[in-house]
Amino acid sequence: MDSGQVPEDGNSTSPIWVNDRPAEDRPTSRPTAPASTYAPVERASLRSLLDDPRYLHLRRRVLIAVGVGVVAGILLSSWRLGVTAAVLAAIADTILRARATSTVPAWRRASIAERRTEAQLKRLERNGYRTLHAREIPNSEAQIDHLVVGPTGVYAVDSEKWDKRLPVRVQSHRKLFHGPFNQKPRLDEARWEASQAAELIGAELGHEVAIVPSLAIYGPAIPWKILNVREVDVFDGSRVRKWITKRERSLTAAEIQKIYEAAEKVLPARYPEP
Repeated sequence: MDSGQVPEDGNSTSPIWVNDRPAEDRPTSRPTAPASTYAPVERASLRSLLDDPRYLHLRRRVLIAVGVGVVAGILLSSWRLGVTAAVLAAIADTILRARATSTVPAWRRASIAERRTEAQLKRLERNGYRTLHAREIPNSEAQIDHLVVGPTGVYAVDSEKWDKRLPVRVQSHRKLFHGPFNQKPRLDEARWEASQAAELIGAELGHEVAIVPSLAIYGPAIPWKILNVREVDVFDGSRVRKWITKRERSLTAAEIQKIYEAAEKVLPARYPEP
């Protein structure tokens, strides 16, 4: 019998042959291919990117540029000037955002006061200053909010946001009060943090390093410019840059780099990158 033919009576028990093999010996279905371990690639569109929360600033920038460009084009009756105005608006927004954006990731920012101080310190970078933010003192819960290394020396800055309704006062240059609350523990902590950092950095470099402790206060009015209380400089937070830059130069660029690298090594970030 030719392969693939069935007897006419239809009752034969002989196997049906297909391609020279009995039909019952052939698999009833194709083997299933293993599922791919990779998800299908979805192409990103411009709209999906703009809708992504990470790119909201780009959408805002586009809207600002378009709005300024249209208004300028109408008022000046020139599409060329409108395009120029749009480009300038986009550049201005980029610069303003760069100045306002913190280099400390959002998940590791401890306070508004720290961000305000950081914004001021960022302007010092062009003058040769280097800054480390949120650095911990090993084997303790203490943290130096900002460690600044620059031409005029090394500084430990702790930023504080206090209730503006309570006055700040000093007694005999030894006691700092915020309303009825004695801030001696906070001053002692700031001084201890700076001394520990100086000891660690000095040991790494093989020579002594002086670090000036400070407390930058935001909120209440500070009735003095800069006052040293219990060996800690206390001042209004808005004076951070002036407090640092008005001092005499004492470090070279090479010394600044060495101290910065040592500090980065011995003072770990309070919240290291995951």
